[in-house]
Amino acid sequence: MKINYCDALVIGGGLAGLRAAVAAQKKGLNTVVLSLVPVKRSHSAAAQGGMQASLGNSKMSEGDNEDLHFADTVKGSDWGCDQEVARMFVNTAPKAIRELAGWGVPWTRVREGAREAVINAKKTTITEDADRHGLITSRDFGGTKKWRTCYTADATGHTMLFGVANEALKHEVDIRDRKEAVSIIHEDGRCYGAIVRDLISGELEAYVAKGTCIATGGYGRVFKQTTNAVICEGIGAAIALETGIATLGNMEAVQFHPTPIVPSGILLTEGCRGDGGILRDVDGHRFMPDYEPEKKELASRDVVSRRMIEHIRNGKGVPSPYGDHIWLDISILGREHIEKNLRDVQEICQIFNGIDPADEGPKGWAPVLPMQHYSMGGIRTKPTGESQTLSGLFACGEASCWDMHGFNRLGGNSVSETVVAGMIIGNYFADFCLENDVTIGTKTVQKFLDEEDAYLDEILSYNGTEDIFRIKNRMQNLMDQKVGIFRDGPHLSEAVEELKELLVKTKQITVKSKERVGNPELEEAYRVPKMLKIALCVAKGARERTESRGAHYREDYLKRDDANWLNRTLTSWPDKNAIEPEITYEQLDIMKMEMPPAFRGYGAKGMIIEHELSAKRQAEVDEITEKMQAEGKDRHELQDALMPFELPMNYKEKNERVGDK
Repeated sequence: MKINYCDALVIGGGLAGLRAAVAAQKKGLNTVVLSLVPVKRSHSAAAQGGMQASLGNSKMSEGDNEDLHFADTVKGSDWGCDQEVARMFVNTAPKAIRELAGWGVPWTRVREGAREAVINAKKTTITEDADRHGLITSRDFGGTKKWRTCYTADATGHTMLFGVANEALKHEVDIRDRKEAVSIIHEDGRCYGAIVRDLISGELEAYVAKGTCIATGGYGRVFKQTTNAVICEGIGAAIALETGIATLGNMEAVQFHPTPIVPSGILLTEGCRGDGGILRDVDGHRFMPDYEPEKKELASRDVVSRRMIEHIRNGKGVPSPYGDHIWLDISILGREHIEKNLRDVQEICQIFNGIDPADEGPKGWAPVLPMQHYSMGGIRTKPTGESQTLSGLFACGEASCWDMHGFNRLGGNSVSETVVAGMIIGNYFADFCLENDVTIGTKTVQKFLDEEDAYLDEILSYNGTEDIFRIKNRMQNLMDQKVGIFRDGPHLSEAVEELKELLVKTKQITVKSKERVGNPELEEAYRVPKMLKIALCVAKGARERTESRGAHYREDYLKRDDANWLNRTLTSWPDKNAIEPEITYEQLDIMKMEMPPAFRGYGAKGMIIEHELSAKRQAEVDEITEKMQAEGKDRHELQDALMPFELPMNYKEKNERVGDK
């Protein structure tokens, strides 16, 4: 038996995991990071568009602050988020981005004087003030009142990941790649680490720690058409689920991005539309103003994705061998802008489709179609990042349901969440490790190792007629076809029943090679059942939620139902022999909200079944606001009176802005 001991164990080597590891290491803890791939190849590197933080530096960002960022985040979530967590996030984001600048991230900066920009498909001159020259600039993104998305051209995730990874190496964080966590070690409601498979040697080993933080990203690969990397299979959330103790939150909340390129599915950043790009149909007509006259292409992602599919359904899609699609036109931005700020997008279009998006006219238009992009659901945690039900297990980033995104996240809020949650949760995680000891016996650790060892033997002994690769393909196609952008009861029920059948079939396979090392079929054989459990959490949660909220859109229940569904879905798998999860719900407390539920600003009014407490809480908020403003209180004092929140370190200190009070 091989046991590795450490103070703090981080599973996942992307931005969230590395930033949490830095927080733990800086507090004197022996910290180990486990990653499927070399950390600088993590999926965080794929983020193109930018990171939201209310700096208010550029002309189009003037007047921005935490209050506006908070309001945009809550509205974007369709009132599904934890408002306390959203406040923690927006207050820390400006500190995070400045910290990253100190770590070497080369943020694009304000340049004084006049510059040309495209706003609402028209060329506009923006003049930047001399006193802002050299400060971090930002671009427009969907669903925001101000230009708030800070960026490094269109390689933001890449530069951030290298900066944070280098900081982790500087602090001598112990990073071990090509390691895959396959189960959680736990005893008496407390997590003590993980059983890990070395992907090179095939060896199983135990990592025992005072605290464990899962930061393994999302579960996009349970869908066929996704922008996610092949490693984003939801295994981190699945092993938490398989404890039978930890719960997952809002798994049905899955975001579809409007502009992956067809047919490869590689993402063309929201920065394309943020910088002024537009969507066109088969006739070359710009159709988004017809549906969303105020925000147009910069409506929230869930809204734009639905409008694109709706327009295709109306016969306005562009035919292709891969199905109908929509055109993305960024040629109107000009070649100079594209080759400076969207050069990765240009290269993707050139390499994968043989087009240059800087070419004027239809020959430069890129074929795009909404595809799965982001997972709002994940391991349900407290505001500290610790599991609500399994002590010592923390989660941050896309693997978690912290829950600042609710049922739809704003573009730029995810890459921002990685480092912000890494800062906040990383410190709470470190404090837990400092205050608690490892009390588990080696005999218990051996039991978990033996169970995983026996499971691999069991898989290799299967002698059935099913094929694990066909099972996986069917799962992915099923999720695309029946649990996608548009959902309804009959299709969701069919999906749940067939997914259950597929889960049963995973024990009726034959793995051709009996080797433990270098055997991709064996790896699929133990991963796919976990992916099917995640898919079942998504499909069953979607079937039970009879309303439309954010990215969860039911064609048979078109209204957002605050009266009955203002809650968070919790899924668990207490019986390891069961073939479907159990579902419970966690109510959102309207009377503690700083922003009570209201009209989101998209589509027709009257599409909400209102909760009786919303008006009551709004009256309280209005009364408190009027009273404090009459007393001359500032916005910080007002916010604290409406909804207090806590933060570790000095993260609650006021953010400084040029010209801000």
